[in-house]
Amino acid sequence: MDEIPILPAAPLAYENREFLNSPDGRVLRILSEYSEPLARFRREKIQDTVVFFGSARFASLSDAEGALTLLDKPGSARPANYEEQKKRLGAAIKMARYYEEARELAHKLTEWNMTLPYKKHRFVVTSGGGPGIMEAANRGAREAGGKTIGLNIRLPYEQYPNRYITPELNFEFHYFFMRKYWFAYLAKALVIFPGGFGTLDELFEILTLVQTQKLAKKVLVMIYGGKEYWEKVLNIDALIEFGAVSPEDRDLYRFADSPDEAFNLLREGLTKFHLQQRPATHGGDRREEEGPEIAVTQPQPNDPHHHGPDMHESQIYTAEQLARLQKGKKG
Repeated sequence: MDEIPILPAAPLAYENREFLNSPDGRVLRILSEYSEPLARFRREKIQDTVVFFGSARFASLSDAEGALTLLDKPGSARPANYEEQKKRLGAAIKMARYYEEARELAHKLTEWNMTLPYKKHRFVVTSGGGPGIMEAANRGAREAGGKTIGLNIRLPYEQYPNRYITPELNFEFHYFFMRKYWFAYLAKALVIFPGGFGTLDELFEILTLVQTQKLAKKVLVMIYGGKEYWEKVLNIDALIEFGAVSPEDRDLYRFADSPDEAFNLLREGLTKFHLQQRPATHGGDRREEEGPEIAVTQPQPNDPHHHGPDMHESQIYTAEQLARLQKGKKG
């Protein structure tokens, strides 16, 4: 009778790639996309964010103009679809204003948040991590000298990490819903630049969470570029006319048409709702040590375990105290 060979050690479950990539390992993959970002946010001392959404297809003005110059380069053969390409590049130059204005707004916001007197990083500019408006937001924050977050998603096209993301805060997700979780639950404000299906999806998802009070915090929703783009794309008045939403739902968002206007509205709202309000409960020092401020779900009226929303900040300042502290930090 042949001797039975000694078996090699079986792989540890958490090192078993076949299992981790199988349907049975899905719950662990989902949990990883919660736990690993949370650990990094704690390590990098991120408390909350301002999220920029917008098209991945809008290039910077220099890139758009460079592409048009190349198309019309003297001596080069014109492609068969020359007129179509020229029209497309003309539109790209027009829409490049949004790239440049997202970059400027992110720069202004980051310059301001770096003056705030907190141990952790407040209102960190965050994007979907890819090109276009996402790149512009990360670029403006990086050029201002601050940290900036990219929450990327693995897609077959368009999406790759842009070079301006802080390397320690460069994330890539498989699950859209886990990426959306991190967009929503760290955000104190959302800035929506012109975009397509993905941008509309993200806008209405956040508006739905705010409208239904599923987030126990004030989230500022800023729609950028109202007259030129959004008034043609959105028709909220029609929704109100048909009774699909209430007239007061208009108060869930604001429009802005310039970086200065958007910045002033954001600074005013963030200061009012998240730098001056008294905490609802004690424990700010504990949260300061724990890490990012994960928003609790708005409690139900009959919840016997509810003792008030945990909306505290690590430190609350009056407007005068903030002004003095910011002035001292700049000096």
